[in-house]
This record gives sequence, structure tokens and C-alpha cells, in this order.
Amino acid sequence: MFEPTVCEEVLCVSQPGGRWLSTGWNGGFADADAAFNVSVPEGWEHTDLSAYARERRAQAGFTGSGPTLFTGVDMEHLRGARLDGVVAFATAGVSNPAALPMEPSGEPSSPVEGPEAGTVNVILCTDRALADDAMATLLGVAVEAKTATLHAKTGFTGTTTDAVIVGADPAGEDATFTGSSTPVGTAARACVREAVSASLAARYAGNPDKPMPTSVADAKYGVTTTDRATTFNPYR
Repeated sequence: MFEPTVCEEVLCVSQPGGRWLSTGWNGGFADADAAFNVSVPEGWEHTDLSAYARERRAQAGFTGSGPTLFTGVDMEHLRGARLDGVVAFATAGVSNPAALPMEPSGEPSSPVEGPEAGTVNVILCTDRALADDAMATLLGVAVEAKTATLHAKTGFTGTTTDAVIVGADPAGEDATFTGSSTPVGTAARACVREAVSASLAARYAGNPDKPMPTSVADAKYGVTTTDRATTFNPYR
């Protein structure tokens, strides 16, 4: 069930006949035998992502295609977590944090400049069969768990390039609901928390050459949303 293989800095999570939902490049729903997370080199600048993804998968010896994420985090920092038929795989780097202050200045936010070397990517899979609405709910659960974990561990809610893929097994037992209080949702939250935490620790703990940034100003890249939106009452 959702077996991981890493080769040539590419993670392949295989599941014959899998159903996927991705927030990443070329995202949305897809039927495929695998999903991928590709580590890219620093300074990477590719515009034809489809061709690049095919090239990297082929170099790693993976046939076929499927939802693909890209990350600046080396696969040596990839970590996974399993619980009750759910598994999560995470690569976590925060060199390009995205901060969301609750008392913004109101000034226009500055765009990110230069390549973004971080990214928190999560591939979360369940052995249950899910309808599309349940997969969308599970995606929200995974994003919420990722955000909560990052905020607790780093003080940031995410990076400028985070992405999540959720996968389900159409041949598994049906699960109608996947919210935070359901068996699938509960296991998903735990797996995402543990996998993201472990990947952060692998990348930053005890590594003086690559300290975790404590602010956007301290990071190599990043953005702070300082804009203010105008509130209104739609009832009137």
C-alpha cells in the first residue's frame, strides 16, 4: 500500500490504480499508479515543468507519470509516518517562509526575488476508497495539519511554495467522511504532524551550516503579507 522508493533525488509513491488530488503544478484530480516528489538543485530555473518531470522520472528509472511536486529540499531529509492505514511523506525546508502577521502595516507586500530553495511538500495517502468530496476534505485536513505543525515548530504558517498531494486506493474499503474527527482524518493529522516535524529536524537540528530562520528578514527568501483587505457585511 503506497510504497515509497527514492532514487536520483526523486521520491516515487506507488499505488496501482491510485486516485490523487494535488495542489501542486498541473494539480487537481488524477488517476495514476504513482505520485512523485522531485528534489531540484539550487538555482533551478525551468519553465517546461512537464518535460523536466519526465526527464527526472526517467533518470531515476521510474516509468509512467503521475502527480509531481518539486522541492529544494534534498531527499536525505525526507521522512514518513504511518498510522491506521494512512501514511505521510514530507520534505520540509523554510528558507522561503511566508509570514502572516495579524496586525499588518497595510503597505503593499513585496514580491519574492530569486529562486526559492525551501518548500514543504506532503504526500498523504490512505488505503480507503474515497469519493472526490472526501478527498477534498482530506486535503484540507492535511494542509491544516501541516500549517499547525509549521507554526508550532518554526513560527511560520508555511512557505511561498508549499504543496500537498492526497492519495486513495479505489480498491479499498469505502470511507464517506474524512474530517478531523474521523478515523482517516485523525490518522492523517498525526501522520502529517510527525512526518513534517521529523523532516524539519533532519534538515535543521544540529546543522550549524543551515540554521532555521527565525524571521522573514533572517531567511534567504520569503514574504510577509502586509496588505490589508477591506472588510464588509454581506448581509446589508
